[in-house]
Amino acid sequence: MSGIVDEMARLSASTHLSAAVVKPAYDRAALKPGIVHIGLGAFHRAHQAVYTDEALGHSFGDWGVVGVSLRSVDIVHDLRAQDELYSVITRSGAGDSARVVGSIVRSLSGTEDRDEILALLADPATKIVTITVTEKAYGLDPVSGGLDRNHPSVAADLLSPTTPVGVIGYIVEGLSRRHSAGLAPFTVLCCDNLPTNGRIVRRLTIEMAGARDPALANWISGQGAFPSSMVDRIVPAATEETRARAEKLIGAEDRQALETEPFMQWVIEDHFISGRPAWESAGALFVDDVEPYEKMKLRLLNGSHSLIAYLGQLKGLEFVRDVMGVPEYVALARRHMQEAVKTLDPVPGIDLTHYMDQLIERFENPTIAHKTQQIAMDGTQKLPQRIFAGAVETLAKGGEASSAAYVIALWIAYVQKTAEINDPRAAELKAAAAKMTADDPSAPFFSIPGLFPQTLMENSAWRARVNVKIGKIVAG
Repeated sequence: MSGIVDEMARLSASTHLSAAVVKPAYDRAALKPGIVHIGLGAFHRAHQAVYTDEALGHSFGDWGVVGVSLRSVDIVHDLRAQDELYSVITRSGAGDSARVVGSIVRSLSGTEDRDEILALLADPATKIVTITVTEKAYGLDPVSGGLDRNHPSVAADLLSPTTPVGVIGYIVEGLSRRHSAGLAPFTVLCCDNLPTNGRIVRRLTIEMAGARDPALANWISGQGAFPSSMVDRIVPAATEETRARAEKLIGAEDRQALETEPFMQWVIEDHFISGRPAWESAGALFVDDVEPYEKMKLRLLNGSHSLIAYLGQLKGLEFVRDVMGVPEYVALARRHMQEAVKTLDPVPGIDLTHYMDQLIERFENPTIAHKTQQIAMDGTQKLPQRIFAGAVETLAKGGEASSAAYVIALWIAYVQKTAEINDPRAAELKAAAAKMTADDPSAPFFSIPGLFPQTLMENSAWRARVNVKIGKIVAG
């Protein structure tokens, strides 16, 4: 697996580098770590790591990334064998291009390198901790908005705070060590699809810190920084075809190659304690309030993505592009966006009509193999912010929230018809599916504690609309 390392040396020496391959525009040997990233999956490596790679080429500094995988060791071992280098293949109808990303300088596994991770979090050289661990990993109680103390990693980290296993536990222990050493805290930058994600992570962190030491919680509350951010790029799971494509483009084996779309967006609240990379030079947008952008993305992109995913799973269509190959289904996605956009305030710098057209074009990209099964997972974690919140606002304004009802009906039908679903509340969902009746099929789902907002549970006319749609979907 040293091929990519040897190939990078060749590319660096070459004066005839193909325009289709971009390499780091800075001296990697001089790059020192300043960011710890928790969640070393495909999305981070095709998004924040690319932004950092580009920014370092414009304005070099000590902003190398140490990537942390809390569970997996394979990705860490692969990246180490490749000198932490990997390729990102950008695909569109215009053709493919490759970028060899060099911003990750080290990779660590929570199962093997806990002490080293904690030492890095306590190191004054670490200025920022970024996070992409998916919604379900935070241990968020959907009812209280605070910590779910029954969440496995939350329970473990409350019991043994100095040997954390979960993301919030690592953040709190790292901050505790800095507090004890008289250091400034690091900035915590959440990059997951949670509304007002910075505020959510701040609350969870302070709550866990308060459970062990009120003084620590007060210090984090007064001195810490938790800017919110909105991230967007479609990154399918890598396949053997991805790796073969990367080898053809860069001329080397790359076990951790990724493929993605040309579009990339990052909107960040500019509140950092000890500086940051010049991400704006790579196209990131710094704003005072990220919430309008978050809502736009969650309700227009992610909401319609969920519709497409459940529709695809029920119709036997493997990829998003397959669903978008059916004109009737494209119309359903557009209809959903047109309903959801009415719940949005103006978004600075964004033409929402153009944004919706752009989403359809992105979903239709014939070169992106984004599995509907991948998007369909974890519905109980995704649908509250993607669908439920918009439905509440639409109904409050006198609308019918018909498309939101349709998405929920698709989801319920998917749960009923799919033998094994990937969801942290899978047992509750399958139990609800077993209790479905012909006259009120959605009732067992609306009875799942803490899942649906009270206003949706109490709206009998809207629930009847959901039931009618379930009946049509199941019959069809």
